[in-house]
Amino acid sequence: MLTAGDLMTVNPDAISPETSLREIIGLMKEEGYRHLPVVDEQGKVIGIVTDRDVRLVMNSPVILHDRQQDELLLDKVTAESIMTPNPVTITPDTPAYRAAEMLSIYKFGALPVVDNDVLVGILTVTDFLDHFASGQSKNVIEQQSMGQ
Repeated sequence: MLTAGDLMTVNPDAISPETSLREIIGLMKEEGYRHLPVVDEQGKVIGIVTDRDVRLVMNSPVILHDRQQDELLLDKVTAESIMTPNPVTITPDTPAYRAAEMLSIYKFGALPVVDNDVLVGILTVTDFLDHFASGQSKNVIEQQSMGQ
């Protein structure tokens, strides 16, 4: 049976609650991340920051701000203040179909994967799409080689 451990990104980058918005945006842009787990000193997942969380802070229609205020936001706002606390997590042994159901039902983009409460991976919708696409590519290649 396919499990979360088979599909997840192992040992993903994570941030601390004190990580500044500037650092979060930099990491997301540099690495192409859309989700960053927030962990405490022991590696326990305490939250998750998504690209949506970042956009909501930076593009709030309630606050009209200029460049100087943007700079202040980037340095003063921390992961702890914008994260979703206590996110739903799964273990590496969670069946992949269950993880897919959770992502679909709750409209999550990612699920942190923990073992003994410590972050060991992250499973994203993209991981499922990559797995599906690689399987389909393999099937097409096999069919083409059989047809020739």
